[in-house]
Amino acid sequence: MNPTFDAVLFDCDGVLADSESIVTGVLREMLNEAGWALTQAECERIFIGKAVRDERARIEAETGQPLTEAWMQAFYARRNQRLQDQLTLVPGADAAVAAAHALTGGRIACASGADRQKVEMQLQQLGLRQWFGPHIHSGHEQAANKPAPDVYLAAAAGLGVAPQRCLVIEDTPTGARAGLAAGATVWGLVHQRADAFAGLAVARTFGGMGEVAEALRRLPASGVRSVV
Repeated sequence: MNPTFDAVLFDCDGVLADSESIVTGVLREMLNEAGWALTQAECERIFIGKAVRDERARIEAETGQPLTEAWMQAFYARRNQRLQDQLTLVPGADAAVAAAHALTGGRIACASGADRQKVEMQLQQLGLRQWFGPHIHSGHEQAANKPAPDVYLAAAAGLGVAPQRCLVIEDTPTGARAGLAAGATVWGLVHQRADAFAGLAVARTFGGMGEVAEALRRLPASGVRSVV
């Protein structure tokens, strides 16, 4: 028997926006310029699913320089320009968002570990912004970012739904840990490594967002709104 959910909470990068290789490409360029020689694969392994600031100690150790606010603002500016030039939708993401909206009567949210400016810019650029209304949450605005559960707890509270009645769509172990810590059911999107969620209590895994959309269409609507 399929479970029922009162809300669906989407991560952004790698789930809705095909942005991760773009962002890590810019980050790799700037870290190389600062003296830390990284390959693209190494940069992705270290940083995908995390905020750059969360790796401050390692960045400072590897470059021998402080991670200043001026450096971060330069990174944001170069990142945003590259995203505006190159960003594309994760295939099937629009169908998954529409299916989740229909399933839950509109109780969907975007809960990202990235900064709000980036999240809202990407959703607007990809034509998804209107689906989420005010329900866009940034881990930068919480007491702790992913893998802490704060951003998913905030998203559930904003929708008036108990976290245990929420379905989270994630593509990284860091994000999956955040959803699980919040008490939600987590579906994992596997981009390359089949064992990406090994050891985590992820309920289902999918090879693409088109598959997620189809699975959402098959779920029964709850018809009940949980109140926290």
